[in-house]
Amino acid sequence: MSDELYQKAITAHAKAAVGAGRLDRADSAATIDNPLCGDRVTMEVKLDRGRIAALAHEVRGCVLCRAAASVIGRHAQGLTRAEAQAIDTALRGMLGGGDPPSWPDLAAFRPVARHKSRHECVMLPFDALVKALEAAGPAAAGAGPAAKR
Repeated sequence: MSDELYQKAITAHAKAAVGAGRLDRADSAATIDNPLCGDRVTMEVKLDRGRIAALAHEVRGCVLCRAAASVIGRHAQGLTRAEAQAIDTALRGMLGGGDPPSWPDLAAFRPVARHKSRHECVMLPFDALVKALEAAGPAAAGAGPAAKR
């Protein structure tokens, strides 16, 4: 694998592991596996009025997957489900050769665009986040019990 994939910014994100762990009482969670490489990500979220109030993740995966989860841990607080989906879509676009998403830390993953087999390693934590927010149902959309706090 190319050294460009494991440059200092990516390894620093992976080592930081921002948000790693579990939440005491998550409003929603999702686990996604990548059967091709064995990566597994679990994202847990607490919501307040349809926004992420707290987030935690457990990652069993490569440095790209761990780094992506850490970036989520650094930036996801306060996001709505629609905003999380927009970041997911923008990151997919960047991996397809487009511009980086609004989170500056995601530009570190630009070299991954040239390695299609590694795209899923970066996307897995984002997909788990979106899935956890979708599983929260109305609470993640700004209605329901978690939204009334």
